[in-house]
Amino acid sequence: MAINLVKGQKISLEKESGQSLAKVVMGLGWDPVKAGKSIDLDASCVLFDEDKKPVDLVYFGSLKSKDGSITHTGDNLTGEGEGDDEQIIVDLTRVPAKVKYLVFTVNSYQGQTFNEIQNAFCRLVDSSSQKEIARYTLSGGGSNTGLIMAKLYRHQGEWKMHALGDPASGDVAEKLLPSIIPLL
Repeated sequence: MAINLVKGQKISLEKESGQSLAKVVMGLGWDPVKAGKSIDLDASCVLFDEDKKPVDLVYFGSLKSKDGSITHTGDNLTGEGEGDDEQIIVDLTRVPAKVKYLVFTVNSYQGQTFNEIQNAFCRLVDSSSQKEIARYTLSGGGSNTGLIMAKLYRHQGEWKMHALGDPASGDVAEKLLPSIIPLL
């Protein structure tokens, strides 16, 4: 059974999944508030080292991390359809040791605010069992165009997840960096 996370909640991924995780999928889904209106949200993953310096960025314009441990499945321009609209697949066993934080963000590429989005969520799934480990509902709307969803981070040899849900401004992930660094 998945844990429904609340803003600020932290979980141990291995404890929640009941096993050592190798691959996880961060899924993002959403619907426009007004039927027939397209909203282009973009999921991204920023990799940071222990000094809180960005070392790589995976998003619709760069679908694979330099080391090959993280893959974005592609851009969804509308939010139409059921389930995940965008996915980022993370092979935790291949993430370089120098990477301490993986931060997942969402931004509205065309500048629509989160007031125009409904049924938005991010979720973490164990890739091998397809079991949903955690789900975070991106509720509350807001006049922001970006959101820092969650971070995965290494702590005493295991990966943990921290649900953030912090609003930010920016139509692309790079513009969210000033808002991300204080959260690491």
